[in-house]
Amino acid sequence: MNRKPLVSTVMIFFNEEKFLPEAIESVLAQTYENWELLLVDDGSTDGSTEIALRHAEQCPEKVRYLEHDGHRNRGASAARNLGISNAKGNYIAFLDADDVWLPHKLDQQVAILSSQPEAAMLCGATQWWYSWTGNPQDAKRDHIRALIGVQPDTLVRPPKLLTRFLQNTNVPCTCSVLLRREIIEATGGFEEAIRRVYTDQAFYAKVCLKAPVFVSDDCWDRYRQHPDSCCSVAKRTGEHHSAQLFYLNWLEAYLSAEGIKNSELWRALRKRQWIFRHPTLDHLLERIERNLGRMKSLSGWMEIFSCVGRRIREQS
Repeated sequence: MNRKPLVSTVMIFFNEEKFLPEAIESVLAQTYENWELLLVDDGSTDGSTEIALRHAEQCPEKVRYLEHDGHRNRGASAARNLGISNAKGNYIAFLDADDVWLPHKLDQQVAILSSQPEAAMLCGATQWWYSWTGNPQDAKRDHIRALIGVQPDTLVRPPKLLTRFLQNTNVPCTCSVLLRREIIEATGGFEEAIRRVYTDQAFYAKVCLKAPVFVSDDCWDRYRQHPDSCCSVAKRTGEHHSAQLFYLNWLEAYLSAEGIKNSELWRALRKRQWIFRHPTLDHLLERIERNLGRMKSLSGWMEIFSCVGRRIREQS
């Protein structure tokens, strides 16, 4: 009997035939052996479905194919919830179909989470991956992004991490986390009213309000940067702004329903809401602050020059 916990990997996809094979291969290449892969088809109309079915047929003991009734497209949250509901593991991980894991991802993350019994979730840093194109100029853009304002290798208790997310707008990539199944069940999983953008942030909010999270600065995954990604399309079409405002309004209602009273958290939320409800005014205030900073810096140099001038006059 394998004493290592089973990790259920939920990989959702919608028309990702270009990148799906590489994402699947990165799971197959894990040094940790006790995993299952649930390939959740969110109504693909390209060759993604055939790719997923072929892998499930080739490795039925490890890989399973899932889809919604009628091969419908129901959004990322519903797709992840479908995968979770069919998962057999006590640990749950996520990998989007255009990203990849490094080979030691599960091995090292399972060891850390197992050593932190209080932690409901583990998250790490992520490589923002431009060099997948093979272009030498893109290779220069690769960088690793860790969480801002959080001490690495620490257990962060509620609701501090959610407050930091709101203050810094910097959250873990979905491919960087490992969770205990119990926390997903306790929070109800992903919010299906949020279909595409900010599905992860709403889920993280519920987890970070409920239980401690262990934050690491180790990097176990690559977040592919390309123009057809969900986030890139949302920013290009303007959906990103409206989606974030929808998320912030959802979060306000959720905090109220849960009876959360933490004043620092509420201040952080109110500030983010104000920024997104008044983007033009916020941009103007930012420019004023920058100009005041320059004037203050200039004032400091003028004081130095004045002091030097006085010394010269005194000595002459």
